[in-house]
Order: sequence, then structure tokens, then C-alpha cells
Amino acid sequence: MRARATDARRAAVLGKPIAHSLSPVLHRAAYEALGLTDRSYDRFEVDEAALPGFVSELGPEWAGLSLTMPLKRAIIPLLDEISETAASVEAVNTVVRTEDGRLVGDNTDIPGMVAALREHGVEQVESAAILGAGATASSALAALARVCTGEVVVYVRSEARAAEMRQWGERLDVEVRTADWAEADRALHAPLVIATTPAGATDALADAVPERPATLFDVLYDPWPTSLAARWSMFGGAVVSGLDLLVHQAVLQVEQMTGRVPAPLEAMRKAGERALANR
Repeated sequence: MRARATDARRAAVLGKPIAHSLSPVLHRAAYEALGLTDRSYDRFEVDEAALPGFVSELGPEWAGLSLTMPLKRAIIPLLDEISETAASVEAVNTVVRTEDGRLVGDNTDIPGMVAALREHGVEQVESAAILGAGATASSALAALARVCTGEVVVYVRSEARAAEMRQWGERLDVEVRTADWAEADRALHAPLVIATTPAGATDALADAVPERPATLFDVLYDPWPTSLAARWSMFGGAVVSGLDLLVHQAVLQVEQMTGRVPAPLEAMRKAGERALANR
């Protein structure tokens, strides 16, 4: 999925709300490090209703788009093709215009999660736990399909969510067992814990962190650290942050949209860290 090398110069992130997005910071840092002075990366607040009109007006100068909530599924009917990775979770966060002008969707969140875990030494685990059952949880399951050899326990607040996660497990060929959120403290003893919940949702679990925790992947990055991540680090456990995920998935987006491999991971990470420090 290569962008048009001659005239594809624009890219942007779409979503609502969008003002908080770090994607412009990361992509612009990559362009600067790569010497791509003729490229731009912007942000546009776009909801599901406005998305078809926005996509229909994309000209040949567009290399691609990044999609955040609530557009990751709404974009799919507007595309010419989506990758197997995106189809596996019915979510697209990356759109690239190919050399023949087709719009192709991909999901870089899943390989981004795997890359972030591997960067922190997690190549394979025998079991894992997921806190939460929202949209990010399905991507977490897809990532665990690549790194977890055994059972994944998903802690949820409702039976409806539990049923959804079991269905995703069947679809992704992951052994999923669900448990009530009231028992979420048990998750913290797993070899790998992935927290996919909104800010504040896991704060009450901080006091339940075991003396020798393994690895926590908390998908949040602002505010950071979360109470759970801070306690986890204090007890010597490995912590993978939402910024790690954001940077690794953005690296893959930059590579697809520019054709330049490898993208400058460290320059992008430092730019993200500076932006968060200034908030």
C-alpha cells in the first residue's frame, strides 16, 4: 500500500473530539527527521455524518488518513479494500491512497501493540488478562493472538460485554474466559495485564498490585502515569504505556503513507514526550 510518490503530500487525523490528538506531533516529527519538507499533516474534527463528504473530496494530493474514534468502523464502507488485520476486528485506523488512486484501509493498532510489547521484552506469554471490553479490548485480543499461547481472562462490567468478548475470542482464535469486574484485582497476577479502560477506571486497583508484578500494558497516555501504572512501577513491574502504543502504530502509518522505511521511532517518541510534558 504505497502512497503516490509524485503528488501525495497531505495527510491528517480525523475524529471527534480531535484537539487532544498527538498524531500531528508524531507525524510532523517523522517528516522533519526524514527531510520531507513538502509534506503536511493536519487534524480535522469529523463525525460519522460528515465523514462520507470529507472522503469524497480527497484529491490526489492526499497520501492518507489516520482515524480515531468514532470513525474506525464508519470509514470501512467508504474504502475500496481493507487489510486482513483491519477486517479481523472490523476497525480501520489507517487509510492509504495507492498509486492507482484506490483507498485501502489497515489497522496499525494491532501490530503497534505487538511491537510495543516486544520492545519491552514481551515476546510470548502463557496467559494474559484484559481489563475492560470496549473497542480497544478487541484490538488487544487480536494482539494477544500473536503473543499469548493460552487463556485470556477479560474482566467486564456486564454480561452483554462478556458475550461480545467471547465472540471476539472465537473469531480471533483466542481462548477467552470472562469474569466480573468485581474480581478485577485477580487480573493483576497474570503474566501480562492489558488495561483498556478510560481514565480513572483502574485507580481503585492500584492498592491490589502484587509484590512482584509482571508486565502491565496501560493504553492511556494522558494523564500519565495512571495510579495503577505508578504503583506497578514502584513494585518493580514492567510498564508499557499508551504513548508506546501510539508511537509504534504511528511509525507504521508513516511508513505506509510515505514509503520511507524505517520511520524514525525515537524522534517520534521524543516529540510525543515533549508534547505531553507541555500539557
